[in-house]
Amino acid sequence: MSDHYDVIIIGTGAGGGTLLNRIAPSGKRILVLERGPFLLREKDNWSYHGSFKYYSSEAMYNKDGGEIYPGFCYYVGGNTKVYGAALFRLRERDFEKFQHRDGISPEWPLKYRDFEPYYTEAEKMYQVHGKAGEDPTEPWHSGPYPFPPISHEPRIKEVFEVLTARGLRPYPAPMGIRINEALMHLSPCIRCDTCDGYPCMVHAKSDSEVSAVRPVMQQPNITLVTEAKVVRLHTNASGREVTGVVADVKGELKMFSGDVVVVSCGAVNSAALLLRSGNDKYPNGLANSSDQVGRNLMKHVLGSLVGVSTVKPNPSKFQKTMAINDFYWGEPGYDFPMGNIQLMGKTVLEGLKGHEDKYAPLTIQQVADSSIDWWLTTEDLPAPNNRVTVDAERIIIDYTENNSEPFERLVNRWKGILGQIGCGCHILPQKSYFSPKSGYFSTKMPMQSLGHQTGTCKFGDDPKTSVLDLNCRAHDVDNLYVVDGSFFISSGAVNPTLTIIANALRVGDHLLERLGAKTEASAPTEPRFSRASEELILAK
Repeated sequence: MSDHYDVIIIGTGAGGGTLLNRIAPSGKRILVLERGPFLLREKDNWSYHGSFKYYSSEAMYNKDGGEIYPGFCYYVGGNTKVYGAALFRLRERDFEKFQHRDGISPEWPLKYRDFEPYYTEAEKMYQVHGKAGEDPTEPWHSGPYPFPPISHEPRIKEVFEVLTARGLRPYPAPMGIRINEALMHLSPCIRCDTCDGYPCMVHAKSDSEVSAVRPVMQQPNITLVTEAKVVRLHTNASGREVTGVVADVKGELKMFSGDVVVVSCGAVNSAALLLRSGNDKYPNGLANSSDQVGRNLMKHVLGSLVGVSTVKPNPSKFQKTMAINDFYWGEPGYDFPMGNIQLMGKTVLEGLKGHEDKYAPLTIQQVADSSIDWWLTTEDLPAPNNRVTVDAERIIIDYTENNSEPFERLVNRWKGILGQIGCGCHILPQKSYFSPKSGYFSTKMPMQSLGHQTGTCKFGDDPKTSVLDLNCRAHDVDNLYVVDGSFFISSGAVNPTLTIIANALRVGDHLLERLGAKTEASAPTEPRFSRASEELILAK
């Protein structure tokens, strides 16, 4: 088998996996290099303690040299194997210049209207359940969601109705879950309590492996090499073309070449790969004549809020069915955006054991029985000094949080509302964390939390101020693309995954045109072996 391909895609997450799916029917020879293996289906998929083994123990470093553990997921499907499957569109105004508490969220070179058709396709491809028209900040849709919203369980339905009665506008959270509530005996999803943060044992979560990679693996033009960590990209003498992709394949270095090379390792690892691939032409890193590779790292200001009321239990299993954007753009008397509120996975007893003192005077059983769990997101702003750098093999994350005040305001606003409606979070005058009947637990995500990583290779028209052009091709290198969250100009205040997927579809169309490719699907073949990895290429 020749080691030269029409396209090489590095990574199979939301960006790389989706791009593969888009261009696979072209008939072009496509090599996919994935750092991890396939994630096994086993009981630990649905075990609270067992599930932690799916997160990488890889250490990165802060600017002071201290170890941090971002917990990335290196499997076919990337971080989507353990994501929460909340698939929001950015708001229309997120693409515009907007004043925030700590600075300006910059204008995008493309607008919502440019992404809207691809958002629609992405929602179909990842089987998003939702209902348009109930969120006051919602951008326009060219069509309805492809699947109806997931129903609320009784306690969540009650909260939804109480919030609505108080004048708020909760709405069904858009979820990429393969559920058929009309015919549950045929539904892949069984509405368990191990979705958010867990891999799905029954492949009912619309992750990139299930939705994008597996559906095209029978095509004879696709070769997937797993356990292949790409360590460097080589260029020709002019630096205008990537001529070699060096990967550590199960401990052995191998070189591959392709007419087009697509990097999709996640915003942190993609930036690190380019920085490590510097040469005489690019002493500061490949495609980095602008000095922007690795800069403008964004990860959102994130936190969880767990409200507990001992008066009303919450026996919900799958409670991720509601979101609230009433404070997305601020509130009366506060003109700065605050962010998004959504339900998160239900607290389980196993996750509380060993920390009984933390929750006193409530017992951990009371917490597990009655908690309603919320996830709050505030936009962080791109800052050149928030960046990824490398020191040999060490990845260094230099990040200082901004926009903290709007996040704290959102947290306090939501605590007050939950206390008023009997959902916990009642704060006593002396600022005690607990009262006999209700309490709250809030956790702000630490600096090493990089689940929403974006912005390290921003796209734009000007090669002096951006890394990628509007098609996500590197300004400096004619055949190099970056297709993951790296391209973001700003982060908005909703989960970035759907925008990454939509952009991958958009870039895929550009690549099909560049390659002069036909898009008729190839006839499926039997699973086959890749000589490069001696690994079975799975079709299903």
